[in-house]
Amino acid sequence: MAVRVFQDFDISGDGPIYRRLKAELAKAIDGGKLAHGEALPPERDLARIVGVSRVTVRRAIAELTSEGFLQRRHGAGTFVLRPPARIEQPLKRLTSFTEDMQARGLTPRSHWLERGLYAASAEEAEALKLARNAAVARLSRIRLGDDLPMAIEHSTLPADILERPDLVETSLYAALAERGITMAKATERITACNLTAEQAALLTVSPGAPALAISRTGFDAGGRPVELTRTYYRSDIYDLVAELTYAGDP
Repeated sequence: MAVRVFQDFDISGDGPIYRRLKAELAKAIDGGKLAHGEALPPERDLARIVGVSRVTVRRAIAELTSEGFLQRRHGAGTFVLRPPARIEQPLKRLTSFTEDMQARGLTPRSHWLERGLYAASAEEAEALKLARNAAVARLSRIRLGDDLPMAIEHSTLPADILERPDLVETSLYAALAERGITMAKATERITACNLTAEQAALLTVSPGAPALAISRTGFDAGGRPVELTRTYYRSDIYDLVAELTYAGDP
């Protein structure tokens, strides 16, 4: 990384110094001077280059990290997270997150939060037409595109549909297709929400940040409900687009 980028920072003006430094860093990221995936210098070096204290640098970086501009990796340092252009997600076709990312030239990844077999809750049993406490597979993960956290996904399927949830690596739908199970249709309910502190930390945004919550029930070709998924999408990245046809008189 060129030191020149930081030497050109203008942190003069009014207000706390850390906010001025934060603004310069955000501007450099937005303008492409700091590229996605690029590592920042260590706090001590950055403080020396810019001419501020380490406390100032640490606070500016902490706020940019909570807002999703930077990512701290334990033992590796702090890296730039420059969000891609907003993603428009059509609502007329049933697709997986993996397919969506690949179609946009992004590399899909998952960070697993939970993956195993459990007794169905009352909500899961009702949605999937199962007996109370029937065995279900649960998969919870953070979905990433090019290392940028984009969504939190919680999926539940009947255990006879997915006996080994630990074998799912990237695409759930691809894993089901290998078992001869294809998703024929789904119903979705979309609501606006604010992320909890825990959810916001997983998505590297501020607590209370707005999000899109989508509840999906997926059905196989025989009409059996085989998937219950609730996903929280970052609303600063995702736009959901519906194509509507006028059904009234011409």
